[in-house]
Amino acid sequence: MSETPTQRHGITVPFMGPLHAQRASFEELVDLGYTDVLSSEANGFDGFTTLALASVWAPALRLGTAVVPANTRGPALLAQSAASLASAAPGRFVLGIGTSSAVIVGDWNAVDFDRPYKRVQDTVRFLRAALSGEKVTEDYDTFSVRGFRLGVPVNEPVPIFVAALRERMLRLAARESDGAIINWLSASDVTRVCGIIRDESPTAEVVARIFVMPTPDRQAAVTAGRRLLAAYINVPVYRAFHAWLGRTDALGEHWDQWDAGDRRGSLDKIPEQVVDELLVHGSPDECRRHIQRFMDNGVTCPAPMVLPAEGIDPFEVVRALAPSAG
Repeated sequence: MSETPTQRHGITVPFMGPLHAQRASFEELVDLGYTDVLSSEANGFDGFTTLALASVWAPALRLGTAVVPANTRGPALLAQSAASLASAAPGRFVLGIGTSSAVIVGDWNAVDFDRPYKRVQDTVRFLRAALSGEKVTEDYDTFSVRGFRLGVPVNEPVPIFVAALRERMLRLAARESDGAIINWLSASDVTRVCGIIRDESPTAEVVARIFVMPTPDRQAAVTAGRRLLAAYINVPVYRAFHAWLGRTDALGEHWDQWDAGDRRGSLDKIPEQVVDELLVHGSPDECRRHIQRFMDNGVTCPAPMVLPAEGIDPFEVVRALAPSAG
C-alpha cells in the first residue's frame, strides 16, 4: 500500500527587510505551527543564505529551496551548496531546482538557456550520484563531469524536488525526484496537475508557491494583481502553461494587445476572474479558505508568499495564515 504524503505547512522566506533583523520572526514560526520555510532565487537574496540562518534560528523547521535554477551554478557547486546546507541541518534540507527562465539564466547570468528540460533531468541525475558520495565521471546530455567527488559527507539523504508546469516536467518531477513544486496556478488547476503527479508517484510531495495579497480593498488587489500576473503570463513558458490549462480564451485579448506593444493598455484585458483564481487576496479568513482549497485538491505543502499591501503588516498576515490560527 502506498503511503500518503504528510501534510506540511510552509511559508516563503525571507520576509521584508534586512536578513539580520529577522531572527525573531523565524523563531516564532515554529510556535505558529509552520513546518517548512521555502526560499526562492531571482534578483533578490540568493536561495541558500536565508536557509543557512534559519538552520540556526529555528532548528525545528524543514528548509527548502523553491527554487534555485538548475544551470546558474555549475553542477559541482550546486552539489556543494546542497551538501553544505545538509550538513548545517541534517535531515531537514530539501533541494528544489527548476529551469527558471531565459531572462534569469541568459540575460542576467550569461548562461545559455538551452534544452531546459534535459538540463533539469541531467542535474537531478548528477546530484543523486554526487550527494551519495560517488565519484562522478559522466557525459550527460547537457554537460559533462570529470572525476568529481563531493568532499563533504552527506549522512542524511537530501530530497530533490523539481519545479514543474506542464505534463512532461510534472512526470519527470514525480518519476525522478522526490516531489514537485508548482507555481502560478489556481486551486482548481491543482486537481489536474496533481493527478498527473500521482499517476507517476502516489507518494510524491507537492509544494505550491501561492501568492497572497492580504487586503480587503478588492480593486487594489485586482490592479496590483494584473501588474504582477502580466510579469509572468507573458514569459513564454508561463504563456504556454496557461494555454495548456485552458486560459487562451480568457487571456487571448491581453496577449494580443501585449504583443502589439500596448503593455499598459493590455493590463485591463486580464479578466478579474483570472486574478481571483491565481492571486489569493481578501481578508485573512478569505485567504486561509482559498489556501485550504489548494490543500484539498492535492497540495501537501503550501508555501504562501505574502506580498506587500498598503497599511498591512506582512508578518501579521503570516500569523493570520498560520496553522495555529485555524
